[in-house]
Amino acid sequence: MTTQTQSTQATHSGVQNSAHAQSNDSFVVDVRTPAEYNEVHVEGTLNFPLGDLSRSATKIAELAAGRPVTLLCRTGKRAEEGRKLLTKAGVRDAHCMEGGIEAWVGQGNPVMRSGTKAVSIERQVRIAAGSLVFLGSIAAWFINPALVILPGFVGAGLVFAGVTDTCGMAMVLAKMAWNKGQASGASLIA
Repeated sequence: MTTQTQSTQATHSGVQNSAHAQSNDSFVVDVRTPAEYNEVHVEGTLNFPLGDLSRSATKIAELAAGRPVTLLCRTGKRAEEGRKLLTKAGVRDAHCMEGGIEAWVGQGNPVMRSGTKAVSIERQVRIAAGSLVFLGSIAAWFINPALVILPGFVGAGLVFAGVTDTCGMAMVLAKMAWNKGQASGASLIA
């Protein structure tokens, strides 16, 4: 019950965030990859990818200058992970935008678009996992039955990701060159 109350308090609905983020009351941080951010983002937000958030917490608190920090991602899941990281790092007034950029766009709020299409991390994980299972199965059938370990390993990783709500494959994919894009807010700490 306590966790649900804390989560409710830490999450703003998209409607509330629409007005809140457009005013100067909140410092909005987008935790998606730079490639996703460059595709579409809320004007005035800074991009601090989830993987860089722990080491960026001090800079975020400094840039927020006492304002509440609102975190945003595609649908809200990564923003919640980011809120937990920032809270652990000492940023006390951190909230998540419920529904993420998808809800923001769905409500007709203004965004900046680059014209290029990025493949989300979630989709990249599905593509990579499916490819590894398929190729591992084919290799086990035609090359060596012992190669069945590859699809088994991927399956175990997916179960682990589901149980712990942590995806190692997503963390690795987020560090790939195609997900880096242009400079982000995290470059401010360099």
